Amino acid sequence: MRVFRYLTAGESHGPQLSAIIEGLPAGVHISVEPLNHDLARRQQGYGRGDRMKIEKDTAQLLSGVRWGETIGAPVTIVVKNRDWENWSEKMSTLPEYRDDSIAVTRPRPGHADLSGMLKYHHNDARNVLERSSARETAVRVAVGAVAKSLLAEFGIKVGGFVAELGGISAVTPQEPMETLWQTAANSETFCCDPVAEIDMKRVIDAAQSGGDTLGGVVEVQVIGVPPGLGSYVQWDRKLDGRLAMALMSVQAIKGVEVGIGFEAARRPGSRVHDEIFYKDGYQRHSNNAGGIEGGMSNGEPIVVRAAMKPIPTLYSPLRSVDMRTHEPFEATVERSDTCAVPAALVVAEAVVAIEIANALLEKFGGDSIVEIRRNIEGYREQIRTA
Repeated sequence: MRVFRYLTAGESHGPQLSAIIEGLPAGVHISVEPLNHDLARRQQGYGRGDRMKIEKDTAQLLSGVRWGETIGAPVTIVVKNRDWENWSEKMSTLPEYRDDSIAVTRPRPGHADLSGMLKYHHNDARNVLERSSARETAVRVAVGAVAKSLLAEFGIKVGGFVAELGGISAVTPQEPMETLWQTAANSETFCCDPVAEIDMKRVIDAAQSGGDTLGGVVEVQVIGVPPGLGSYVQWDRKLDGRLAMALMSVQAIKGVEVGIGFEAARRPGSRVHDEIFYKDGYQRHSNNAGGIEGGMSNGEPIVVRAAMKPIPTLYSPLRSVDMRTHEPFEATVERSDTCAVPAALVVAEAVVAIEIANALLEKFGGDSIVEIRRNIEGYREQIRTA
């Protein structure tokens, strides 16, 4: 059972995106500043499209917070769509504005258009693409910022960087993770390798000139996580499984790795498993497992990677068919980005933070920050002397 639960609602060109979060304890320090900070990060990155010039996302906290602290009630977050005024009739809830002449009937390969139209018996792909759009991730980023605020109360931090973009792999310096996060924050491609960034920007420019799109790989890290989050006793309680599901739920994500991931399949066991030592507590000298063993956190930093496919909306559109006539046509072109891998990093951080927050509350749950802190401190003392 989830402790930290949330639902999102809203369409890409509707009036707003909304989220309701349930399960936050009382006493979490919350303000719109960290939410707006991550929303702004999501709109940055080399290769973004014209919509980022229109939308300047900001969040509103409408319930569950009083005087900067959660009160234990559900928290409501709203992110307004500034482009709504141009879509108020085309996306109206009122039947008198119906206009079948503007129906989108040429589904885009790689998008939810065709499957969604068949599943829900729609004759207009807009009924699908408006909700399946990655625009929905804006409000998930805001929810993730709330989860980060909760985790920060206990010294747990979430960050990351772009590891690969358009086939260009970045070299990760041997520096503390928080230093890497800061380096990435100062990069237009959110990576830590200035040499690779030059090549990344070059391939983005080339793709844009050719009407093409690019994908990549993002890496998210979580530090300060105590051992024992998640469980081995049932499949749906395994922390790595839950993180993989959360990351795969992000639009355009097609693969997830934990720790060294697929590389573990290529090495002998002697070069995969992290040996255990004891000196004022249990320690590892490597972290190939990515901080998770047996479905549980092991006290090392959690490291996960997600692979993002290229965005399916191309300005040089791929072949499709018109669903009214079944005749061949080029796919519909919607306003889009050439590359949104840096934005995917921010979304990946958000969904990882949400899952870590849920696992933390599941193990140390209480109705207030004071109660949870007492539970965590007692547990840390318990395992220190184990």
